[in-house]
Amino acid sequence: MPRKIKLIWDFRGPAAVKTAEHHEKHLKEFIAIERLPIDITGFSIVNELYTTAFMVVEESQMIAVRDALKPHRGEVYEG
Repeated sequence: MPRKIKLIWDFRGPAAVKTAEHHEKHLKEFIAIERLPIDITGFSIVNELYTTAFMVVEESQMIAVRDALKPHRGEVYEG
């Protein structure tokens, strides 16, 4: 099974939740437009002022998606 990478965008401040939720919509649009075989996206509320949006890609896709979308960070996905 190929290794998967979770690309993460961080949002801070009072509008963080709505911003991350909206960003996930753009991630789904990108997946559809590029016809990528990606089905894991989401957003996670860390606290009321810090939220993340994410998408999970196969390691072979990571560089192309990273260069196109400029995530803030990434980590190996285990889930």
